[in-house]
Amino acid sequence: MAVKDEIEDRLTAAFHPSVLEVVNESYKHAGHAGDDGTGESHFHITIRAEALAAMNRVARHRAVQKALGDLNQRVHAIGLDAG
Repeated sequence: MAVKDEIEDRLTAAFHPSVLEVVNESYKHAGHAGDDGTGESHFHITIRAEALAAMNRVARHRAVQKALGDLNQRVHAIGLDAG
């Protein structure tokens, strides 16, 4: 399964978001540090979910990282816009 699909599946299961957009930005980092050649090393996530709305920014980021689990070690960079 593609990393993008895994991210979407995990975040959907954890938060049932009203908005979820996962963009693979790996092409922007080709040849840079963290580029492992898979084309799945850098992502940007936009997520809106009722479960996240009451949390402060740090808590939202921690909750998303927890939901992603081992993907945090498999992906070099994740940009996050959570609310």
